[in-house]
Amino acid sequence: MTDKEFNIMSVRPQDHGHHEHDDSPAGGHDHHAMTGNINTLAISATLHCLTGCAIGEIVGLMIGTALGLGNVATIAIAIALAFLFGYTLSTLPLLKVGLALGAALSVVLAADTLSILTMEIVDNVVIAVIPGAMNAGLVNPIFWIGMIIALTAAFLAAFPVNRYLLQKGKGHALTHQYHHGGGEPAGARRYIPSLSTGALISAISAFMLGGLVVSIADGLSAPETAPAHSQAPMTIAALLDTEKPQ
Repeated sequence: MTDKEFNIMSVRPQDHGHHEHDDSPAGGHDHHAMTGNINTLAISATLHCLTGCAIGEIVGLMIGTALGLGNVATIAIAIALAFLFGYTLSTLPLLKVGLALGAALSVVLAADTLSILTMEIVDNVVIAVIPGAMNAGLVNPIFWIGMIIALTAAFLAAFPVNRYLLQKGKGHALTHQYHHGGGEPAGARRYIPSLSTGALISAISAFMLGGLVVSIADGLSAPETAPAHSQAPMTIAALLDTEKPQ
């Protein structure tokens, strides 16, 4: 077995085609434990990709808006950044356990590309079919509601992809073998953050809900300031009329 092969015996049930079927309670328990482990790994892998996609989408929109770019150019930038941040989040743990940058990138490219591609296709299709979401700005609630719906759909689409790849010893199975093989990180590697599944869920939820709350607050404050500015000339004119000599 080479150093890049993944021992999937620990994360999936054994092939019963050449072994006697175990109907004992212990055998059933092991089967469910292995299946649960696959699901846990698939959720973690999908959340890493989802976080990168979310960051890339937001940053891409900000860049496109700031530069006055059209929808096609903005989407292209957002997709490119989604891949960049997705790859980065998966590369950091490998660097922390001691892999060189080139080796880590080669593993991540093979592990994450299909998952991120699936997410981006689903995400952009959903955004495109939601009325007004494509042209909504960062301070528009429609944008954040659309993003929440799109990213949820992207997660649901990418999860079975990651699960299938794990069962075949591919995808994040290629990176998982390195996560527990290294010793304590030394030097600069000690400062590379470790992002748990719970931390990723919290970060995505806080980011999405925070953007939605800010956009709603901005919308609520706009009607209060607009009448004040529109009434100012009328008030001055009324004052001037009252000061005219009779």
